[in-house]
Amino acid sequence: MNNVAKSGLMVLPRHSQSHAAGQEVRCAVRFPLALPVVLSTGTAEFGALTRNVSASGVLFEMSTPLQVGLNINFSLRMPGAVLGTPHDVLVHCSGRVVRCCISQSQYQAAATIDEYQFAEQ
Repeated sequence: MNNVAKSGLMVLPRHSQSHAAGQEVRCAVRFPLALPVVLSTGTAEFGALTRNVSASGVLFEMSTPLQVGLNINFSLRMPGAVLGTPHDVLVHCSGRVVRCCISQSQYQAAATIDEYQFAEQ
């Protein structure tokens, strides 16, 4: 299966999630999307790639670690195919970093989405 859509976005394979003891139970559906994004802290900007996105949070992959508790702003261009809309939708988000760790050679930063607004197009 080809993972690169016409828009240039890569859809990542889904991993099954179990509800066995000791494993995380998710509150929102996560979409395994690789979307380029720029995170802004108000004083600095960082390039990142999403690994998955939900209504309540996002996992970023990046070359720089982020401090837990850091407030961030970012915009996501969500594919219409994922949202069930005829066109991609730009969403402006604000949230905060809840964890950051290194995985292989990249950092993975998980952030909440505390507020979001759909951009008019």
